[in-house]
Amino acid sequence: MKTFQQFMTGAISISPATSWYLADISEAKGRQELFTRQSPQRLKALREHALIESAVSSNRIEGIEVDRNRIATVVFGKSHLQDRSEEEVRGYREALNLIHTQYIKLQITEETIMSLHRITRGDIWDAGLYKEKDSDIIEKHPDGIITVRFKTVSGKETPKYMQALIELWQANLQEKQIHPLILIAAFNLDFLCIHPFRDGNGRVSRLLLLLMCYHLGLEVGRYISLERLIEQNKERYYETLAACSEGWHNGKHNPWPYINFLCSIIKTAYQEFEERIGSTKSPKGEKTNMVLQAIERHSGDFRVADIQKACPNVGIDWIRRILKDLQARGHVECLGRGQGAHWCKTGKP
Repeated sequence: MKTFQQFMTGAISISPATSWYLADISEAKGRQELFTRQSPQRLKALREHALIESAVSSNRIEGIEVDRNRIATVVFGKSHLQDRSEEEVRGYREALNLIHTQYIKLQITEETIMSLHRITRGDIWDAGLYKEKDSDIIEKHPDGIITVRFKTVSGKETPKYMQALIELWQANLQEKQIHPLILIAAFNLDFLCIHPFRDGNGRVSRLLLLLMCYHLGLEVGRYISLERLIEQNKERYYETLAACSEGWHNGKHNPWPYINFLCSIIKTAYQEFEERIGSTKSPKGEKTNMVLQAIERHSGDFRVADIQKACPNVGIDWIRRILKDLQARGHVECLGRGQGAHWCKTGKP
């Protein structure tokens, strides 16, 4: 809310680092469809792995852990759960399933936010309800002294602040003056500073990050756990959040370190996705079928580079080998020589 208000007071000066992140993510998004279209069956293992990592990491950031030997049972099974920690991990998995399957229907509204909180918190009495009492973020020191790290919005003011946050989010999206990925990070920061629930705010913020990425067409969170990457960079996560929340109540805070942090998480997820999908062993004959389908889609002449662009996970030598084989059988012919050579289908069966 305060970050959105700050954006509305004047022109935004985007740092080179932010611009680079946005450009890199945009390019990765452009390649996303090529990777997911060519061999969807190979992505099942990545989806299941990401689901486990997300449910476990997001809770572990908040100090909630389950027995390693029961993780798969807790996440995918339907057996009786042993304790509250297992209930919260499974609740997060259920919220992830909802987002992965219903993200088109889930708009960013107070109802959606409360629903995600209710799912993750389960049978707790205030699940899906804003906090009634003030709930500051505190820090416990080794000597036992407790200090207030950040004074959040009061319980009385929370409903008003959340309503304003939603309205500003929707207004900024419609105006299209600010890159939507910056708006996602700004929303995330403001949500955490408002701290609308007694407990579970961090987990809901990460679910909203995933949902908003889906709305933006960034589907990498389906295959690579954003939560796990945040956990691996937990110190930086808390450092940037603390730095960017300073002066937030007066609208004099600097949101850019946190914005850049979340952008770096998404960029890293795409890098890891492409590395993992590239190293995943293909079923026998899959790459050949992929190339043959790409050739079939061309109605006119094409180059080797065109096939390579459509099949980024197939090496150029393998593409050439397939073309040579098709040429020997009279299915295609080569027009020209060298890098500028074109190929065309002969029409023979």
